[in-house]
Amino acid sequence: MPKEVFDKHYSFLPHSSLLSFEEITRVARLFVAHGVQKLRLTGGEPLLRKDLERLIAMLSELRTVDGAPLDLTLTTNGSLLERKAQALKDAGLQRVTVSLDALDDTIFRRMNDVDFPVADVLAGIEQAMRVGLGPVKVNMVVKRGTNEHEIVPMARFFRENFGGAVVLRFIEYMDVGATNGWRMDEVLPSAEVVKRIGEVFPLEAAEASAPGETAQRWRYRDGGGEVGVISSVTQAFCRDCNRARLSTEGKLFMCLFADHGHDLRALLRSGHDDAQISAAIGALWSGRDDRYSELRGAMAADTGSGQRRVEMHYIGG
Repeated sequence: MPKEVFDKHYSFLPHSSLLSFEEITRVARLFVAHGVQKLRLTGGEPLLRKDLERLIAMLSELRTVDGAPLDLTLTTNGSLLERKAQALKDAGLQRVTVSLDALDDTIFRRMNDVDFPVADVLAGIEQAMRVGLGPVKVNMVVKRGTNEHEIVPMARFFRENFGGAVVLRFIEYMDVGATNGWRMDEVLPSAEVVKRIGEVFPLEAAEASAPGETAQRWRYRDGGGEVGVISSVTQAFCRDCNRARLSTEGKLFMCLFADHGHDLRALLRSGHDDAQISAAIGALWSGRDDRYSELRGAMAADTGSGQRRVEMHYIGG
């Protein structure tokens, strides 16, 4: 959340505008009834939400249509992970994904506009593994001219220090929202990332771990684990996308690059029963036609409609 926008003068939403944990769980239950098997809590920074462990405990009680536990995971910047990992595990969280764009403190702080060091993030990763929140995934956004020289050092560090137990994933720098100043010439294609790593640590392609998986997997040939690449700019995967995103105040977004959301909070708070809300969710999903990444090359940097796309810090990655 850019400090120049969200400063001490910014007027945040009143707490009453946010979905309660009970409302979030109700919506999640309806999505699960439609076949959803995985829930991810993301940000902003989800660990800043007061009593988040209570929400995790509520969500962990849900079951898929086949009666299996959900794949319940969370994405975090890692700043609070060391102190909260055990409570998250005890509440029912299964895995965590940690954002880390560099090992160098200066580069890390510059890219993420944060005031905590890389050491805090690494301590959080170690604690998450210690309490059983694994396999831990680490996401590195690669921005040409800023942190591309950290690609191989990151790969080496997690190979040598975590014995293949951490999956490092490299994400192409994306044009989400309007506040990150995105330019196409700052995108380093994933193919180049794979090439750079492979020249030092030989790689071989691996099969996708699940249908609709956004990351392409690559294994180290020496058995030292794996890495992944997410190529949403150079190799769009809109046709296989199976994700929906619910914002903290109840807007449903069908695409990470959407310019508007659908108001589920109004349905939740206006007396509609589960069957009515479920039908609305089904209609929205079946009618979705978002494919921004596929159309990017033929479009201007904005949506072409004068509307601004949703910001990454609003609905997470």
